[in-house]
Amino acid sequence: MYRQEQVMPYDHKRHKSEQVEEMFDHIAHSYDQLNVTLSLGIDRLWRRKAIKTLEPYHPQHIMDVATGTGDFAILACKKLRPTNLIGVDISEGMMEVGGRKVAQEGLQEVISFKCEDCTALSFPDEQFDAVTVAFGIRNFDGLDKGLQEMQRVMKTGGRLVILELSTPTAFPMKQLYHFYSKTAMPLIGRLISKDDSAYTYLPQSIAACPQGEEMAAIIRLAGFREVQFKALTFGICTLYTATK
Repeated sequence: MYRQEQVMPYDHKRHKSEQVEEMFDHIAHSYDQLNVTLSLGIDRLWRRKAIKTLEPYHPQHIMDVATGTGDFAILACKKLRPTNLIGVDISEGMMEVGGRKVAQEGLQEVISFKCEDCTALSFPDEQFDAVTVAFGIRNFDGLDKGLQEMQRVMKTGGRLVILELSTPTAFPMKQLYHFYSKTAMPLIGRLISKDDSAYTYLPQSIAACPQGEEMAAIIRLAGFREVQFKALTFGICTLYTATK
């Protein structure tokens, strides 16, 4: 078991997946505002960089895991123009928000949502040209199984793209980030979301999540090859790519 799987939003009496679902249902109404506020809008740049890695492959069938309110799915649809893109998540509340955004963009013929547990996907083998996860891998209740399932439903030669928040290791960003994550992040999250636990959980889950070469090794263990990673914005975020 990885350390991230032991970090819970609320308590240690229930499975992590149940608590993550509850947490995101609670904060769905404020999630987009929180993302922009906490990242100073840099999260949009990270998404664009991640999607750009898929452009040479022209994926037509894409699955976005832990899709949340659909920001990554919508941007991927606009930039990559796939035939279809399905966003999966365990939080119905988040996907309800995402569904409204998709409708506003007029993309409901291409983007659909489905409630799924990433460790037990209902899709057949070798269905998707690309599988993406943006800021959700640290919430997996079973990291190995989640990655294995994504590998299973991906076509041979398909591409995996993961974006995840990470902890900077170099001075002075390491010290600045430590202060920000311990003080400002929980305070801002509490004020906007009204959920005391959600944004205490956020920095704890980031710190506990495998990153860099450790995460790359875990991705290889799930059956992926050509695994690469790149630190973004002084290591606040890391972009992982791989091939099946």
